[in-house]
Amino acid sequence: MIRVLLADDHSIVRAGLRRLLEDAGDMEVVEAADGRQALKLVRDNPPDVVVMDISMPGLDGLEAIQRLKEQQPGLPILVLTMHEEEQYVEQYVVRCLAAGARGYLTKRGAPEQLVNAIRKVLAGGRFLSDEVAEALAVRVARGQEQQPPLESLSNRELQVLRSLALGQTNREIAQTYNLSVKTVDTYRFRLLKKLNLRNNAELSLFAMQQGLIQP
Repeated sequence: MIRVLLADDHSIVRAGLRRLLEDAGDMEVVEAADGRQALKLVRDNPPDVVVMDISMPGLDGLEAIQRLKEQQPGLPILVLTMHEEEQYVEQYVVRCLAAGARGYLTKRGAPEQLVNAIRKVLAGGRFLSDEVAEALAVRVARGQEQQPPLESLSNRELQVLRSLALGQTNREIAQTYNLSVKTVDTYRFRLLKKLNLRNNAELSLFAMQQGLIQP
């Protein structure tokens, strides 16, 4: 049996995906409701593959991928996200693959796509759904054109931006990412300067416009 760790903060989504994977006949599913729980489950009993959402409360998927690869460098990780906005996919797919994920697909894909993706990454391959591949093609075709605002941000700056836009305090962000409150404030200052914004309200609006959070 293929042991799959499914990390997603929506219980209904997890239940549907669990049925889908178990119907394949050779997969068993362990569920995690957030990034921290996923880390603990992998540490206690490593699965064969991890299917990871990106937008989760607390420790997000990108940070969880980075930490999982430190724990288990050879662990195959697939990103599965509900976000289909081109700018969201384009920004996160490159970062997730660079962090160590072997595949990236969206939840609007055909059910068998996830099963096929799991089998492919377990065999040592990579998997990108059609819409993700298209977003990457747009990125390449853009070539030397002006760099989009989000691409100027580091992974940590992007995480702090999203956390601030969700209304988290500097102290909460510091606890999530093992930073000092002063460091988080420094990241906030950099974000305002890089994006030419004035306050957290404008950061939140910008994050919505870029598809990082839902209105």
